[in-house]
Amino acid sequence: MCTFPVQFHSVKFYASLNDMSFIWRNMADSTSATGRIFALLRALSRGERQGMRLKDLAAAVDLPRPTTHRLLHGLMAEGMVEHDPRTKHYRLGLELFVLAAKAGSPLNLRDIGRPALLRLTAALGETVFLMVRNGFDAVCVDRSAGPLPIRTFTGDVGGTVMLGVGQAAMAILAFLPDREQDEVIRYNLPRMRALSAFDEGFLRAEIARVRDLGYADGAAGLIPGMAGLGVPILGRDGDAVAALSVGSTTDRMTPERNKVIADLLKREAAEIGARLNPFDPALRRPGAAIMG
Repeated sequence: MCTFPVQFHSVKFYASLNDMSFIWRNMADSTSATGRIFALLRALSRGERQGMRLKDLAAAVDLPRPTTHRLLHGLMAEGMVEHDPRTKHYRLGLELFVLAAKAGSPLNLRDIGRPALLRLTAALGETVFLMVRNGFDAVCVDRSAGPLPIRTFTGDVGGTVMLGVGQAAMAILAFLPDREQDEVIRYNLPRMRALSAFDEGFLRAEIARVRDLGYADGAAGLIPGMAGLGVPILGRDGDAVAALSVGSTTDRMTPERNKVIADLLKREAAEIGARLNPFDPALRRPGAAIMG
């Protein structure tokens, strides 16, 4: 019988052709099972919030129902999948989210955004802000100062402004889901009464304009002589979680220059968004980013 040397780790032994066939077959089966498991998890992640039935899952991953059922039960035993016996729907389990929270970039929003702020200030000669949503407000978690003195709603790092007030906060508001937008508008309008330029009609018209442009610009006249431009930083679901903005004087923010600024900010915002860890504490608690 012909034998071949086989080494696993530091142990060498001799295997026959039949042994080798068994080894490779088991490895192939293991790879196939792993692929099926991840196909199921991805199908559940793309499914409806309430989950998916066995027959729909089996069809989605192109597997027989008994095989799908067996794999699902294995995932349930590990807490990766949950089953609702009432609706007979399967959905992703909490244990999967626990693992996901440990994954992704080890850098937080401020770490990821800092190089972008420095590049933008160097390229534009302006003060640049990194803002993150915090409920009905936006918080400045970092800034890179340009050569010109400016006044802003947020001031320095840690400053807060209502969503919808200022270019960064407007960029965030404009790219929230419609239902969340409505909630923010209902809550913030009474807070905006001191700012006579704001009413619901103006706010909704501005949101539509910003969504069409892809950025918020201009000067609302709330801080005389000051203007700015903000673009949203989108999470993986396409909704705004943060924003980049430039603060400057009205004479420097011309329509022609605004287009250049918008393009630069959009490019940096897209790179930041692609690197965000959705479980970054800064996206839920901006103070976590401010404190480093």
